[in-house]
Amino acid sequence: MQPRITIMKRPRVPSATHTPQPHPQIHPQQVPIPSRDDGDYNLKDTNPQLGERWPNSGRGWMNGGGERYTSTYDLVEQMFYLYVRVVKAKDLPAGALTASCDPYVEVKLGNYRGRTKHFEKKMNPEWNQVFSFSKDRIQSSILEVFVKDKDMVGRDEYLGRVVFDLNEVPTRVPPDSPLAPQWYRLEDRRGEGKVRGEIMLAVWMGTQADEAFPEAWHSDAASVSGEGVFNIRSKVYVSPKLWYLRVNVIEAQDVIPGDRNRLPEVFVKAQVGNQVLRTKICPTRTTTPLWNEDLIFVAAEPFEEQLMITVEDHVHPSRDEVLGKIALPLTLFEKRLDHRPVHSRWFNLEKYGFGVMEGDRRNELKFSSRIHLRVCLEGGYHVLDESTMYISDQRPTARQLWKQPIGILEVGILGAQGLLPMKMKDGRGSTDAYCVAKYGQKWVRTRTILDTFSPKWNEQYTWEVYDPCTVITLGVFDNCHLGGGGGEKGQGARDSRIGKVRIRLSTLEAHRIYTHSYPLLVLHPHGVKKMGELQLAVRFTTLSLANMVYIYGHPLLPKMHYLHPFTVNQVENLRYQAMNIVAVRLGRAEPSLRKEVVEYMLDVDSHMWSMRRSKANFFRIMSLFSGMITMGRWFSDVGHWKNPITTILVHILFLILIWYPELILPTLFLYMFLIGLWNYRFRPRHPPNMDTKLSWAEAVHPDELDEEFDTFPTSRSLDVVRMRYDRLRSVAGRIQTVVGDIATQGERFQNLLSWRDPRATSLFVVFSFGAAVVLYATPFRMVALVTGLYCLRHPRFRSKMPSVPSNFFKRLPARTDSLL
Repeated sequence: MQPRITIMKRPRVPSATHTPQPHPQIHPQQVPIPSRDDGDYNLKDTNPQLGERWPNSGRGWMNGGGERYTSTYDLVEQMFYLYVRVVKAKDLPAGALTASCDPYVEVKLGNYRGRTKHFEKKMNPEWNQVFSFSKDRIQSSILEVFVKDKDMVGRDEYLGRVVFDLNEVPTRVPPDSPLAPQWYRLEDRRGEGKVRGEIMLAVWMGTQADEAFPEAWHSDAASVSGEGVFNIRSKVYVSPKLWYLRVNVIEAQDVIPGDRNRLPEVFVKAQVGNQVLRTKICPTRTTTPLWNEDLIFVAAEPFEEQLMITVEDHVHPSRDEVLGKIALPLTLFEKRLDHRPVHSRWFNLEKYGFGVMEGDRRNELKFSSRIHLRVCLEGGYHVLDESTMYISDQRPTARQLWKQPIGILEVGILGAQGLLPMKMKDGRGSTDAYCVAKYGQKWVRTRTILDTFSPKWNEQYTWEVYDPCTVITLGVFDNCHLGGGGGEKGQGARDSRIGKVRIRLSTLEAHRIYTHSYPLLVLHPHGVKKMGELQLAVRFTTLSLANMVYIYGHPLLPKMHYLHPFTVNQVENLRYQAMNIVAVRLGRAEPSLRKEVVEYMLDVDSHMWSMRRSKANFFRIMSLFSGMITMGRWFSDVGHWKNPITTILVHILFLILIWYPELILPTLFLYMFLIGLWNYRFRPRHPPNMDTKLSWAEAVHPDELDEEFDTFPTSRSLDVVRMRYDRLRSVAGRIQTVVGDIATQGERFQNLLSWRDPRATSLFVVFSFGAAVVLYATPFRMVALVTGLYCLRHPRFRSKMPSVPSNFFKRLPARTDSLL
């Protein structure tokens, strides 16, 4: 029997449960787009009371008092809770009729009652359960703890109680050790004397920073019971360790077809879990076919699947015949850390269709076909499970190749405001919201706050940062799996997405606390909708300036991605498989992180064709070209003497540079240095957020939205239309990606001196000044000679790795973080 908390209602006592404000009783899909001005989509500064303030325990925590500061949970607002730990009892009396005792404990505080599980026929039970009561909802100054004997037929028998005055409850300030429980003698119902039996309790006042908080039974979730209780708790998840499995199919020997009168058309099919790949058909019909093809899979530790290899004969356009197979455990293969060659091995194939080998058939099976494979688990790659535009981790799989962290990311998830109703409960709109944050391999999920449009989580989490050019993603969802809590039930229920926020770490200044309210925007078939606002407190702390400078000249991904790169199609297919594996593994946790949540956080549908996205990328490019057009107009104005002073200054500068050509490059870098210093005044003061205008989400045509939310393949009825339509969307999706990549490169040029990435702009400004000084002191002919010889150097002196300028440029931020 699961422990539960219920609300006890008495007449003439106001309920302590939260009653949300009235809201239109309609499903979010039926809500018309609200009329909001542009400011509603922007970031808003907030002024939360961060850090912990403790009342003076000498005056009692119910009466307030002085303030005491601690460093724990300094990015969230303090929330007070009364904790009651019920440990055990002893010497309980036996019932008069049954001569035994089925004890349980009931904790009563005002309108709330928390109840432990009961034990059958046990005089000395042990519960070791913790109950927490939010101070904001407490309407009593007395805490009562009852011990009762459960009666399966009649009324439960009263055994005794213990009463606490809340003004005398001690406070516990982390990192103090847990409060030691004590034995208390039970007293009778009227408190006039002691009765037989003792109970061990610990009662204290604390905050959400207390170690008992995550596993406690909360009074504000009293309406949830059964299995739904597990779905409201906060948890930290770790993504499975992913590997690329490279299967190099070299050749096979003695492949005997079923029809001995023909030579086989042989190919190899490999399968790992749900992933199936196949080689091309050997171009020559032979019993010793040769392929030498690589098949790449994604595998996760612990390795549960096997590598299934089958050799098949393409006997007919609609039929393939299996000639042999073999199943190999993934633990059999070597883990490779670099590009060094792996030894190949021959494997004997089992003849397809044979079951248990009978004694009279063993001689027949002494001779078998063989296949030559080179298989390894690639530890030098980073297995992509998220888009490279929003990547949060770039480390290789093998832990031996990891570098030391260069910083710490701390995020305080404070709460949300103005959420819309996501489902119907008791005839009115309701939302049970929780927040999920993903960075690197660490996922966090806050507890679910029930039945409110302004939830307060106030939970703080920390991540190690290995690269500043990464993105943390936070999403807000409505919990539809609360069991008896009034939410939707059944396996088909899906947690509804409320909105998502992305923050690029390189846009954050070090050691500064950002407190903003981020709009939660979701695109529906009827247009963009603001679902509420998410309040965060973010701080990025750097550990070493030298490591930070080094990172900006380092390749974005591990070197194996450059030495042996994958094709674009391979990367997209492998990413999709990796997302599926992560979703399945996280779905096994308790509480589970559901598949729809993981897919939304990892942008599973970002590669799908969308007229809106294509239009947004097109106008991103046009905005870049507009700068060149503006420069051309300025030069035209100079030539037409529309501003005589400017024209005279340009003529003077032109004559100086012609007379002294060695000043051209120093002047160029000096101008960039001065422009960078000038733009420092206008540097962004907050991280970028979702931009509805940039995403073309506000002005999108209804027909284009209908196309974007259409299924893939399309739901059109005619087969020909479906084939052509899907082909068009597939091709257009690739064009969309290329256009977006071009826009990204141009935006990176723009952000060299924009201070969007403070560290990158600082490095470039310093480099520009140094280059101006060096080029001024160095003859121009010498600079041109060295540059020309370097560009024309022999391939022997070239590295396969990207250059430092290239690495630096690829790390510059673009506006992809702001695309919806």
